[in-house]
Amino acid sequence: MFGGIDPKKMQGMMKKMGISQDEIPASKVIIEKEDGGKIIIQPTAVTKITMQGQESFQIAGNIKEETAEVNISEEDIKAVVEKTNCTEEEAKAALEETGDLADAIMKLS
Repeated sequence: MFGGIDPKKMQGMMKKMGISQDEIPASKVIIEKEDGGKIIIQPTAVTKITMQGQESFQIAGNIKEETAEVNISEEDIKAVVEKTNCTEEEAKAALEETGDLADAIMKLS
């Protein structure tokens, strides 16, 4: 980032500005997303940065994403078809997209 600056001098400058960095020993970081999927970072390097009372984390490593599996039952597909008069394919697509029976019905209504 700042080519040519000695890392020790950089640490000193950051300390004067009230910024501290601490390495956190970690082998894996898992971020659970709102949609049920996960971001897995492994192996990882984690740095905790404290600046003006705020803590933040810098994470680096190999990233792998896992998507949430949506279990769609035949009953759910039939319910969406009955309520919206759509095809089974449209009902299944809406259920996969929303992950929720009521939301799928609302989407197709």
